[in-house]
Amino acid sequence: MKYPIGIQSFDQIIEDDFVYVDKTDLLYSLVKEGKIYFLSRPRRFGKSLLVSTLKNYFLGRKELFKGLRMEGLEKEWLTYPVFHVDFNGSDFTGSGELERKLEGYVATWEMEYGSSPAWTNVGDRFAYVLRRAHERTGRRCVVLVDEYDKPLLDVLDTGRETTVDGNRILLEERNRDLLKGFYSVFKAADEDLRFVLLTGVTKFSQVSVFSGFNQPADISMDAKYEALCGITQEELDGCFAGPMAELAEDYRVDVSEMRRMLKRRYDGYHFSKRMKDVYNPFSLLNAFARRDIASYWFRSGTPTYLVRLLSHAREGLDELTGRYYRPEEFVDYKADVERPLPMIYQSGYLTIKGYDREENEFLLDFPNDEVEEGFLSVVAADYFKTSEDAVSCARRLSRALRSGDTEEFRKLLTSFLASVPYEMRRKEDEREKERYFQYTFYLLLRLVGIYQVHLERRQSGGRVDCVVETERYVYIFEFKLDKSADEALRQIEDKGYARPYESDRRKVYKIGVSFSSETGTVEDWKVVG
Repeated sequence: MKYPIGIQSFDQIIEDDFVYVDKTDLLYSLVKEGKIYFLSRPRRFGKSLLVSTLKNYFLGRKELFKGLRMEGLEKEWLTYPVFHVDFNGSDFTGSGELERKLEGYVATWEMEYGSSPAWTNVGDRFAYVLRRAHERTGRRCVVLVDEYDKPLLDVLDTGRETTVDGNRILLEERNRDLLKGFYSVFKAADEDLRFVLLTGVTKFSQVSVFSGFNQPADISMDAKYEALCGITQEELDGCFAGPMAELAEDYRVDVSEMRRMLKRRYDGYHFSKRMKDVYNPFSLLNAFARRDIASYWFRSGTPTYLVRLLSHAREGLDELTGRYYRPEEFVDYKADVERPLPMIYQSGYLTIKGYDREENEFLLDFPNDEVEEGFLSVVAADYFKTSEDAVSCARRLSRALRSGDTEEFRKLLTSFLASVPYEMRRKEDEREKERYFQYTFYLLLRLVGIYQVHLERRQSGGRVDCVVETERYVYIFEFKLDKSADEALRQIEDKGYARPYESDRRKVYKIGVSFSSETGTVEDWKVVG
């Protein structure tokens, strides 16, 4: 079986006999039921292949769809003028790069359909080209924009500047204004348009395409199109049964166990209230091609802009994950550096994990092991800025927890905290100092990835600072800053934090921890178990 890794051209996949998961029935519904659409999906999730498939469909290339569901649905196979804008592969961090890209597209189209001296900016010139194409062919135009938001993501929160009319402005602002002008064509040329699709990672609400009379229908959370990109469980079992059996043989497990391994590693994305499981296609295909279960999607692009946004935010990952949100809190992105949640969700590092119909709220958390481990490791490295590897430390902490060795756990934690530079733990007030130690603890334990970690867990007696549950042990931590471990233990006893585990078969450890704001590490430690 040939895997189309890095190949986003539908015609090449079909002509060169690469494996193709047939979703053309969904495309048929898309083109017959609406006109202007927007679809948000994480990077490397098949958006470019979707655009390429639509392009070949609207060019009337019937021969490419032989044997696919579209063949039995479409009867006319008309040819339309197609305008394809692809922002993939370009670096928009340089001044003037977006202007050059847009000018190149419009100038090329003008060579085919003509230009008018009456129009000078790219938006008006594009609208004129669409009208001329409509008049010449007798058919309305198709516009396909792939990764419409890349010129914004490339410069988001970088502080890069450019000069416009002698004035210095942020490149982020300049690119946003240019895109507003370009996408405003969808209003001006409405009668000349047959179909429009914009794909991207993020829905930037300030870009004019998302306001006005003929705004795109956002199908990003439409249950009908939730599997338009990605691979479902049914598609995995139907199209990749052979490769899954081969991988199981390599790993010396049965097929059912291999299915569970792939699910934990690459599945878990949900894009609607219906909660249909969707696998990350890039990682899944790479795992089959290389016969190795590894972190392919995460390694293919470090989320540096997300780390930058998190550094501004008042909340950490522990306060963002595992919580319910209303749609407006994570769907529209307003480039607010104090609110990184929409960007983290739309970039694919968080996904829907539950839905409360009564409250119309969605539970957001990491989709799978690949994303959780990778994202936490990047965030931890940026947060600690220590010479000691946080991931390596987390693994050793994991072994100590698994074996019930609380003294080894104390030594490892004390050593790691001592390696963190002073400026990273320097905080303004006592609450922020306490928050630093608590968040440090959270990141280290979430990096372990295999245990249940609960920070500030609500109980009848109050909020427990931290509870860690393993197969054989339950650890109840109470933290104090510049106080005694005995005081922390008394709070565990007085508040009855261990009461929910009285009938638990696992051994329960109650641990009082005192951190020193002066040394930045563990000052006092007491264990009862």
